[in-house]
Amino acid sequence: MGSAERRRPTIGVRVGRTEIGGKSPVRVQSMTTTPTLDTAASVAQAARLAEAGAELVRLTAQGVSHAANLASIKAGLTEQGVDVPLVADIHFNPAAAYEAARHVDKVRINPGNFADPGRTFRKMEFTDEEYAAELRRIEEKLVPFIELCKAEDTAIRIGVNHGSLSDRIMSRYGDGPRGMVESAMEYLDICRRHDFDRVVVSLKASDVATMTHATRLLVETMDGYDMHYPLHLGVTEAGNAMDGRIKSAVGIGSLLADGIGDTIRVSLSEDPCAEIPVARALLAHIESNNADGVAMPAAIAAAMTSRRPKAPLIASKAEDFGAMPVFAADCGNRIARVLAQAPAEGDYGVRLSYPADMDVEAVALAAAVDFGYLLLRGGVGGIMLEAPCLSADEAVDICRRIVQATGLARFKAEIVACPGCGRTLFDLPTALERVKAACSHLRHLKIAVMGCIVNGPGEMAGADYGYVGAAAGNVSIYRGIEAVERNVPQDEAVDVLVNLIKSDGRWTEPDEK
Repeated sequence: MGSAERRRPTIGVRVGRTEIGGKSPVRVQSMTTTPTLDTAASVAQAARLAEAGAELVRLTAQGVSHAANLASIKAGLTEQGVDVPLVADIHFNPAAAYEAARHVDKVRINPGNFADPGRTFRKMEFTDEEYAAELRRIEEKLVPFIELCKAEDTAIRIGVNHGSLSDRIMSRYGDGPRGMVESAMEYLDICRRHDFDRVVVSLKASDVATMTHATRLLVETMDGYDMHYPLHLGVTEAGNAMDGRIKSAVGIGSLLADGIGDTIRVSLSEDPCAEIPVARALLAHIESNNADGVAMPAAIAAAMTSRRPKAPLIASKAEDFGAMPVFAADCGNRIARVLAQAPAEGDYGVRLSYPADMDVEAVALAAAVDFGYLLLRGGVGGIMLEAPCLSADEAVDICRRIVQATGLARFKAEIVACPGCGRTLFDLPTALERVKAACSHLRHLKIAVMGCIVNGPGEMAGADYGYVGAAAGNVSIYRGIEAVERNVPQDEAVDVLVNLIKSDGRWTEPDEK
């Protein structure tokens, strides 16, 4: 992404040979799906990611032995002449974080489970004095890690996930954007007090509206404390194929369009190398908007934030809008062009057109950014998409996917799925396709397909059913956050899920409305 001056100002944070934030371009990263103890496979996949254009590569380190093996993986990459910065992903295990900090360029820790136990959805009561004591306890656990990172020249990402907020945070601040922000700010405050600024921060969720709202609230909160740490953006469980690409584009692109974000990861339940061209396409679209010379009208955009988003009409022809005022844009920064015309009150329609040199995926990604931004702002009563590469039905289908990604309406089952990582011990992409084939018609349901327990039960707090990795080749089937069937062989798991839905009386046949 060029035009760095168009981005929200942040400090520069060095991660290995790469700087994040400051005047650097927005960085693209991804994560391996290989077992971290499999050195050869991890080296090979990390090298492929670097060749594909990943500027940072993250690997899971669920145990001390996994963290220690990061040294071997880094050495293997160095032998091949691959100098991509490595990031360790830590959950539940501070000892693994300490080990990893000695071998990699950045360590991602999760405030939801670094010093607090994993969430159990238990309501906790604290007096102000008791809560202050909890903060002191967290500081005592975090400061030695900060000091080690100083000594080892290692950066830290404070990575908050909506799916793994601690019971302590949820009990005091709620299980939403404010809780996510407070979880991050507690750790940022400790880092600042101990003179450690090599910090990147992220707030991720599978729900796009939650992710974008939380990130905007974090920016506002950090600015109030004169904090300007770089931000990493991503939608945690976007899924795969067109839906996964559109969901990521709506969440990441909506923030990039306002100059928020210094590094991004498009999380797809596919080969991780497939994430890189999608991320590059999003950045290219934002760059073309910035180069257009039509500035986002801040006063109008700010006014729009107070308007309640709602499900829009999806038009296939101009007549479908009826008497609704419609504003069109067919070039340049379409968001800015629409906002410059949009009324401060009342619903309006948006018709966006894209040129003949764009293929279907390029149009879908660009439209997801542009429509997604406007829909999440509120005030949009109808949308229409036009492009030479699309039939009217295809355009409507893409619009439906965009609207569903915003959470404003549902046209099929909401199936959220993590991208998988070294903790995933079953064939997640195949499982996801099987769940989609069996359950996509159940548009009244939200179903989660998760590689492991790290985010599984947490992200499923808003899902009706879940399919979660439990052991090698086995999964557990959840109703909400309750594990109903444990350690089911993967080949049988979709049938068990379908039978549970049927036994609950929530199944409809595909031809039923």
